[in-house]
Amino acid sequence: MTQPQQADPDQIAFQQYRTLLFSVAYRILGTAADAEDLVQDAWLKWSAVDRSQVADPKAYLTRIVSNLAMGRLRSTRHQRETYFGPWLPEPILTGPDTADGVATADSVSMALLVVLETLSPLERAVFVLKEVFAFSYAEIGEAVERSESAVRQAAHRAREHVQARRPRFTADRARQRDVTERFFAATTGGDINTLMELLSPDVTLWTDGGGKVRQAIEPVVGLETVARWFAALSTVTYQGIEPGQMRAEITWINGGPGVVFRGPDRVVATLTFDFDPEGRISTIHNVANPDKLHAVADGTRHELS
Repeated sequence: MTQPQQADPDQIAFQQYRTLLFSVAYRILGTAADAEDLVQDAWLKWSAVDRSQVADPKAYLTRIVSNLAMGRLRSTRHQRETYFGPWLPEPILTGPDTADGVATADSVSMALLVVLETLSPLERAVFVLKEVFAFSYAEIGEAVERSESAVRQAAHRAREHVQARRPRFTADRARQRDVTERFFAATTGGDINTLMELLSPDVTLWTDGGGKVRQAIEPVVGLETVARWFAALSTVTYQGIEPGQMRAEITWINGGPGVVFRGPDRVVATLTFDFDPEGRISTIHNVANPDKLHAVADGTRHELS
């Protein structure tokens, strides 16, 4: 009689923290594909380590992922700085549960990830570990291999930088969903008047085509300009796809309501939104670079911690 196969204790320990590791890596990097690669690299390192020397698996694995992520950021910094047009994070599908946790949803929002992109790799890792996951300064120091004093300084710089560029408002999730649905209906119906009601006076549209597809390489600013941009979508051919062939749906992206546009054979773009204190749309992030749409195209909904 065949004996039941025993579960690998190393794999059990790793799987226990896998969601945490992806969540840390994605927030530090802003790219789902790289975050998944780093989680796999962490598994390889974890498999090779002498477990008797590991007192705290969670801390050890977080240290591995944090350092891998900082190294990846340093190696890609030039590539991002010379990127064609605005560089936006890679969108991921999330579930309503993520949106229900306001702090978690905000920490993975496209708007915050864009701000984090302006931090140094160390500042970004420290901010994520402290502000999102509430690690102590001592724990972060071990994770990023810096002194506690250096970590405190980096955390202070990062927090001031983020607060100056990312004002936080009380998020009314129901209002956001309602505005997104009305925006979606107005866009598909070419209703410019409703669009102008839903958009903030100084609304800004950021588009990321990465030089792969045609997009605006400078932000599109202003109520009327942005409203006309979206009112025209239902009448123009986009990336070779006729209006009648384009499908669009509202779904959960990066912790909030967003829109996915699909052609007959591919995902062509995503929209995510930021809102002002009155609940109007203040910023729109449009990702159309096909290299950044794989995580959405494969349909996987990411659990985040």
